[in-house]
Amino acid sequence: MPRGSTRGARSTVLRAPASRERGAASAEAVMVLPVLVAVTLGLVWLLALAATQARVVDAAREVARALARDEPRGAALELGRRIAPEGSQFLVEQSGSTVQVRVTSSVRGPGGLFGFVPRVDVDAEAVAAREPR
Repeated sequence: MPRGSTRGARSTVLRAPASRERGAASAEAVMVLPVLVAVTLGLVWLLALAATQARVVDAAREVARALARDEPRGAALELGRRIAPEGSQFLVEQSGSTVQVRVTSSVRGPGGLFGFVPRVDVDAEAVAAREPR
């Protein structure tokens, strides 16, 4: 066979198998997307938990301060209920020169993929010294 002839010669050019790799990036994205959504839901729930804890701490502190100033108990608890999450429970103990307030609230789990997460109770306690009259 003459030197320049291409008859019967095999090509050595390598080509990527188009059918096997086509859409691989899409398939990987489809596999990762639910994980990213689950992580995002978990982080949002943790933020809600932290926000609830902050509100409970603020409510306990405000009720204790109001009672320490000798404000009526009903008015002090109403102030706390405006600050605390809905359904929060208040426990007030007054002894001698101090006022102690404990506020408890529940945070539901995020549901969905995190349906196994039970309610989480958050609580806070504040103590204030009674102001002299």
